[in-house]
Amino acid sequence: MTWYDFLNPVFGPLLQLGPFWAISILSLVITLVMTVIYKFVTDQKLMKSLKDEQKEYQKEIKSLKDSPKEMMKVQKEMMKKNMEYMKHSLKPTLITMIPILLIFGWMAANLAFEPIYPNETYSITALFDEKANGQVTLIPDNATKVISDPTQTIKEKVIWKLKSSSLGNHVIGVRYNNQTYNKKVLISTDLKTEEEIATFDHSDLKQIKIDYKDLKPLGPNFSIFGWHPGWLGIYIVLSIVLSMILRKLMKVY
Repeated sequence: MTWYDFLNPVFGPLLQLGPFWAISILSLVITLVMTVIYKFVTDQKLMKSLKDEQKEYQKEIKSLKDSPKEMMKVQKEMMKKNMEYMKHSLKPTLITMIPILLIFGWMAANLAFEPIYPNETYSITALFDEKANGQVTLIPDNATKVISDPTQTIKEKVIWKLKSSSLGNHVIGVRYNNQTYNKKVLISTDLKTEEEIATFDHSDLKQIKIDYKDLKPLGPNFSIFGWHPGWLGIYIVLSIVLSMILRKLMKVY
């Protein structure tokens, strides 16, 4: 159980539409809520007057290119207005911060990685303290096959390749220093994954990590100059565009 699981009943059905549409709908909802809160929490008359003054200062600065001293004075005044505008913008930002962080946590958990499918080869990495030595053994459950050597000599990083045949949670053990450290792996055909990393205190074994493939919501062949945007990149682009449109339609300054 993770801290954002309570959002599953609300946002979980969106995953059935596919990752891109889930991100698009969440971007619209978040941007709309933020815009509405911003509009009604701030003094829009004051915000409009501050923006108008900023535009006037910008025009004045352009006309003072040949008068550096005068231009500096105007820039200082413009900076004051910018700071005042930002101060008034801070209140709605604080109001929306916690809900948005919760939604971001849910999106990162459900839209960041490809699920691991039945009989798909995946890997698990164990990270050790640099002083660790000896050997470490991977212990699979009955439905999981270890493709690489189960017992390996410890380095800072040890990697195993595996295959799990059945859907659901599988408990994979890492045996080190007569102690077994467990990590759950979820095999699914839906957009669901287990926690990527399990950490361990007071041990030379620091982490067990599932090496997920990054989810590409626009498809594996879509790229922009070699960049395959993930959920966060798509969200940022959509939220900027939607914010501009909504602010214009709702006359928000």
